[in-house]
Amino acid sequence: MSDSLHNAGYLRLRHIIGDPKATPPIPPIIPVSRSTWWAGVKTGRFPAPVKVGPGITAWRVQDIRTLIDQLGN
Repeated sequence: MSDSLHNAGYLRLRHIIGDPKATPPIPPIIPVSRSTWWAGVKTGRFPAPVKVGPGITAWRVQDIRTLIDQLGN
């Protein structure tokens, strides 16, 4: 899955945990619930977000790639 990610940039939460209600549906990269994701951010298990604008929170692609590598081991 990490091979399909861009080399740089940002991902919004719906692109990380998926959004089955989107048109077309967005498959999850990390298949966890929204509450599990935020709990993991709080404890440091998942990477911290970056505020890219008012009301816009995202995660660096590189941080998500690193997380995928860690979870794969």
